[in-house]
Amino acid sequence: MMREFFLGFIKVHILYHASRREVCGVEMMEELRRHGYDISPGTLYPALHNLEKWGYLESRTEIVGGRRRRYYRATRKGRRALEEARNKIRELVGEVLE
Repeated sequence: MMREFFLGFIKVHILYHASRREVCGVEMMEELRRHGYDISPGTLYPALHNLEKWGYLESRTEIVGGRRRRYYRATRKGRRALEEARNKIRELVGEVLE
């Protein structure tokens, strides 16, 4: 059950960073670890791909050091979803922490 909660948090976190600048999976894994999420590539990459499939992210591919790297950025739909999530988070935090 906790895994499901954290997957939602992780997706919001991805949208937040992708709305500010392009991100790649390796960078997001490091960022999430900084916040205490021990996330594997087998969890992160499907989340990135689903966010893209649902229209919240768009990606481009670049060769870096001979390796293919995919960079993600939030779409307009993704930025709107992030704003909705922020509003829901504010409301939830207000209730949970009162």
